[in-house]
Amino acid sequence: MDFFGIVLGMAALWIIAAVIFIIIEAATLGLTTIWFAGGAVAAALSTLFDAPIIVQVVIFLAVSIALLYSTRFWKAKFKIGKEMTNVDAVVGQPGFVMETISPTAFGQVKVGGIIWTAMSANPHTVIDVGTEVTVAGIEGVKLIVVPIE
Repeated sequence: MDFFGIVLGMAALWIIAAVIFIIIEAATLGLTTIWFAGGAVAAALSTLFDAPIIVQVVIFLAVSIALLYSTRFWKAKFKIGKEMTNVDAVVGQPGFVMETISPTAFGQVKVGGIIWTAMSANPHTVIDVGTEVTVAGIEGVKLIVVPIE
């Protein structure tokens, strides 16, 4: 095959494709193209057996899909991905108001033994000391709380 004036065999084209996929994968670090690199290498190996181009493409697609499925399976199996940090784990937890929360001032809430700066989810509500609250969210370093009724 003539490629910009250079005669390359199909094996070389598949290897070039694999290298491009690996470079993209290295740049993104998100398991986005590594499966295609494996498929391209498998297709390149099929050229050693004089496989027709359609067979090479089918091998490329089959191996790429198999690798995609297997990495998704193992990723789910090992729970690779976003883990809740200590801050994320606070959302939904109960706490007690230690310093009054008002529309004009932040207060303090004790959640899990730690005192946090907090504000009310309803900006027009005053939450008095001793009130039990639930953490509805986090905005910056402040908890957003709602009183438990």
